[in-house]
Amino acid sequence: MARIEEAASHTHLEWDTPLFQTAVAQYEQAVPYADISEGVAERLRYPERAVMLSIPVRLDDERRVVFAGYRVQHSSVLGPTKGGIRYDTEVTLGECAALAMWMTWKCALLKLPYGGAKGGVRCNPHQMSQDELERLTRRFTSELLPVIGPQEDIPAPDMATNEQTMAWMMDTYSMQVGHAV
Repeated sequence: MARIEEAASHTHLEWDTPLFQTAVAQYEQAVPYADISEGVAERLRYPERAVMLSIPVRLDDERRVVFAGYRVQHSSVLGPTKGGIRYDTEVTLGECAALAMWMTWKCALLKLPYGGAKGGVRCNPHQMSQDELERLTRRFTSELLPVIGPQEDIPAPDMATNEQTMAWMMDTYSMQVGHAV
């Protein structure tokens, strides 16, 4: 048993970035004041699910580009996860993991029946046309289909995304599942 614990403690996790370490450090400061068992405290140090995606998109000039996409679901203990989708050149899995963790705490502190999630696509949305952004969003949504939905994970707008982005996501999701959400 000691070997398993030792191996786990020395494993570099893909989301283990300075921002994620900051979120965990803040969590560690709060744990002594929380009424939770050590087992629950240990589980909440890590995301439940982290998805990395390759998102192929045809640009207006007919080139094909593959973008990196992410979705992190930190905790669904209180209910479906929820959190923003961001488009930026600096989006990383670690950033999404930290922001998903913080969203879990925000929902829990307000006693909302949701857990935290965050996602994004590494791209420069300011250099993309409206048509390119639509194709990117629809493909990203299609790739996320197995892990999102009203009972599982609810995306929301964030950095460089808006109500139009969410409408494309909702439309794509609805077409795939056969009913409007």
